[in-house]
Amino acid sequence: MNRKPGIPVVVTGFGPFGGHKVNASWEIAKTLPSFNLQSYGIELILQEIPVVYSIVNDTVPKLWKKHNPQLVIHMGLKSIGSEITLETVAHRNEYTKADVLGKLPENGSASGTHDVLHTGLNVSSVVDILSNSPTVDVPIQESTNAGRYLCEFTFYTSLNINKMRTIFVHVPNFDKGYSVQQLASVIKEIILLLLKQLL
Repeated sequence: MNRKPGIPVVVTGFGPFGGHKVNASWEIAKTLPSFNLQSYGIELILQEIPVVYSIVNDTVPKLWKKHNPQLVIHMGLKSIGSEITLETVAHRNEYTKADVLGKLPENGSASGTHDVLHTGLNVSSVVDILSNSPTVDVPIQESTNAGRYLCEFTFYTSLNINKMRTIFVHVPNFDKGYSVQQLASVIKEIILLLLKQLL
């Protein structure tokens, strides 16, 4: 008997950059399979993305085309703070910080026609539910500033493809006192809550 295909959910994390030889976002993504998301009918697709604008431009559209995901969660490392932050807005222009290859995107911009894109997902609801959950011990917040670097560039690139199925989550580094398992467990809950909105 053939297994029924699961709901495709793409989760990405970034590779090393700057002084971060290990990027917490990718370590968290790699940990998600241990949470048995397939038991919820989810087919998890994981992708590490180098901190390179041109690779984002190539990789992100291919992920959408190949997997037709119900949900895409991009994750990136938060430079300051110990919260998990759900981003809501991404801008097309003013990417002036070079990637790990020393390169900038063409014209300092992401591909698209809108200067600003907002996720169509109800982020406030997710933040409210998780902030009041007795089983979540990591602070959660939402944000309108994803940093104008590879994180926001990637977020915009996916929002430009499908803003109703895209979210970006900034995660704290492991030196903030949370383990990879703790952080990954919150990402699992975010996935389940967002899928409830979409299905």
